[in-house]
Amino acid sequence: MSRHRDHDAWRRPAARTLLVHCGWLAPPLGSLALTVLATGGEVPAGARVTLTVLALSFAAVTLAGLIRWSRTRYRLTADAFTLHHGAFSRRRRTVPLHRVRSVDLTATVPQRLLGLTAVRIGTTGSGEGHGAVTLEAVTVPEAHRLRAALLEHARPGDAAGDTVLSRIDWRWLRYAPFTFWVFGGVGVVAGTAYRVLDGMGVDPWRTAVVRDAFAAFGDRAWWLTAPMALAAVAALGSLGALAVYLENWWRYSAAWTDADTLTVRRGLLTTRSVALERDRLHGVLLREPLLLRAAGGASVAAVAGGLGDKEEAHRRGALLPPAPRDEALRVVAGALRAPSRPLDAVPLTPHPRAALRRRVVRGVLFAVLPGTVALLAAGLLLAPVLLHAAWVYATAATAVTWLLARDAHRSLGHALRGPHLLVRAGTFSRDTLALERSAVIAWTFTTSPSARRAGLVTLTAAVAAGEHAYPVRDLAARDAVPLAVAALPGVLEEFLEPGPVRSAAHGTARRPA
Repeated sequence: MSRHRDHDAWRRPAARTLLVHCGWLAPPLGSLALTVLATGGEVPAGARVTLTVLALSFAAVTLAGLIRWSRTRYRLTADAFTLHHGAFSRRRRTVPLHRVRSVDLTATVPQRLLGLTAVRIGTTGSGEGHGAVTLEAVTVPEAHRLRAALLEHARPGDAAGDTVLSRIDWRWLRYAPFTFWVFGGVGVVAGTAYRVLDGMGVDPWRTAVVRDAFAAFGDRAWWLTAPMALAAVAALGSLGALAVYLENWWRYSAAWTDADTLTVRRGLLTTRSVALERDRLHGVLLREPLLLRAAGGASVAAVAGGLGDKEEAHRRGALLPPAPRDEALRVVAGALRAPSRPLDAVPLTPHPRAALRRRVVRGVLFAVLPGTVALLAAGLLLAPVLLHAAWVYATAATAVTWLLARDAHRSLGHALRGPHLLVRAGTFSRDTLALERSAVIAWTFTTSPSARRAGLVTLTAAVAAGEHAYPVRDLAARDAVPLAVAALPGVLEEFLEPGPVRSAAHGTARRPA
């Protein structure tokens, strides 16, 4: 009896949750340190004003956090989880246990130092994140107790040993420099630093560090300075990419933790534990960005419901970091519980050559022509030498456009294999999708005047998971409807009219409720 009363009792988050708000001090203190460094020890008046405003904001946020904590309580009963919360407006959320689909645990650095973690309860109907319930900063033992109890009630009777799909192998670190962060990360950091200094009233171009750099390299020949700058950016970007890889994938593991739950654990500073129920795992996506593909690597993401919007689904749905392609194919097969590797076992149907012409034309119109015209105009108005640069650029850009268009066309393909629809497309990021055909809730047929003249149609599968729409690009118009009918019988038949197939190859057909 006492155990039942304890199970149903109202509880509050840990009182030390309030100390998490001290993390708000990090940005203003970091900005002050950056400003002092950039100005050689001087603190501009603008920086003092900004720090005062930030200190007042910190006080207000902390006070709001105190009020929110004092008004937050939760309870787990035999059939529902209830959460009361809100600083100024009271909210009450009650989730029946049969609607619970996932329980994720996330802990930031301040939370980990305080022995706390956040609990996010995903439910049916939380595809955009609005149906999810988040309990901020409870103790780690309490979080694990809640997770075990919620999942036990959601799937009574499940029992199975762990089936590990993959674990971190530190040899995979060699793939980190082939990601976005090599160059993009340096740009993000530089842009953030510029905005911080500019907000503090400091002109970055007039700081001693920048002046000394221009004095040291400005007088050298550009053909020597440019490669040195590029090498420096690549080196910094590679270090940043390694740091991001380590932070995101430290102690990574992916495993079927029982008969119906795929659990992914990872993270160094911010730990993440995401549980994907089998019933809402509708497919997987093999990602092969251009640089990573050249190095023989790939990553894997889940196509699952209840992960939130597109950005959140991308973050929470990751199943495998950049790793060898062979390992990625093994994880794909394990996640789909397929007896063999589905992405290698079935040859994909190629798309018409008209799709290649479309990609070449688009590349010429949007990459070759603008640069060529700009250089020609500059050559006529400013310096005749730019006229020679125009034809050099046009020749090189046309060759690169042809190669990329050819690679994009060779990547196009589709097939049906058992319960899955296989789709591949892309060149800068070649993505191969294995989607459960039963998860499709609607088909959309789209075309344009140029695609119509070329006899092409894009068939898009709408699903209540992942990015919610997955296109099969530039199909032959005569193949679009037969593919949709074969993939999911019973959806399009009532919309089909006697006569040519093209009469049904436009518009949207939804699956009956």
